Amino acid sequence: MAELATVARPYAEAAFRSAVEAADLARWQDGLDLAGAIAADAQMAAILANPQLERPGKLDLFFGVGGEGLAPAVRNLVAVLVEADRASLLPEIARQFEALKLAHESILPVRLVSAMPLTASDRDALAKALGARYGRQIEATVEVDETLIGGARIYVGDEVIHASVRDALEQMAGALTR
Repeated sequence: MAELATVARPYAEAAFRSAVEAADLARWQDGLDLAGAIAADAQMAAILANPQLERPGKLDLFFGVGGEGLAPAVRNLVAVLVEADRASLLPEIARQFEALKLAHESILPVRLVSAMPLTASDRDALAKALGARYGRQIEATVEVDETLIGGARIYVGDEVIHASVRDALEQMAGALTR
């Protein structure tokens, strides 16, 4: 996985620079998301990996599936990747591009896992508090995990904020067994 991310990084960074220069981040993101989804499809991956098929045929098929959703600049990137037998990098390139775009826009993606459904006002208050803590706009996705018993876990990048009853019980159990 780390190897895939390392190989995809220069492509993602180059695409991001091109998108910033063209002031077209959203269109690039949409195109890369679509290209990544196409390349991740098992049938398409098998076609792209087939050495008996010629590259122009592979590109015609890929672009036929992508249609108008693939902007010319994204098509150029896809052509380069197919030519280099690296089309399998497209999902990872799309993921890394999105991370660069969010950082550029000062948006921090956060995953809130709550023991029960959050109201919109609770979610907004939590996002506001996290925004103040991290100095960025928060883009929160919310999930429910009833096994937490109460409270929530908040995932911010590599950081996990444990604020659930289950986590507190596990900490107490660990302290008592020492």
